Amino acid sequence: MSPARRAVAAIASICMLSAALPMPAQAALVGTEQVLHADSAARMRIDAWLARAEVRRALVDNGVDLGQVQGRVDALSDTEAIDFAARIDDLPAGGDILGILFAVFVILLITDILGLTKIFPFTHPIQ
Repeated sequence: MSPARRAVAAIASICMLSAALPMPAQAALVGTEQVLHADSAARMRIDAWLARAEVRRALVDNGVDLGQVQGRVDALSDTEAIDFAARIDDLPAGGDILGILFAVFVILLITDILGLTKIFPFTHPIQ
């Protein structure tokens, strides 16, 4: 058996043996106070997001009544409020510019490497 195959076999054996080891479970009871706190924290986050000037301006520009928005937020169930608060940064009115800048950088880098553009001096186009 070649040394490379022996090394791969040893690594595969270690991986399979480590997967067979018992893993301890971490579990605890969830109290009522924790559940109520999660719901109120989610609603506070939604209210803070709706209080931002740019969000209010975007809603008004799209013809949405702010009173109707608050009524719909108040009508959300607890699970809907928690889910909405968790996804609030990914929504179109929120979000961050860093992801967009990173995507533009990667696209420009790939086009530079392919030789379609020459923007970055540190890239060399493939032949």
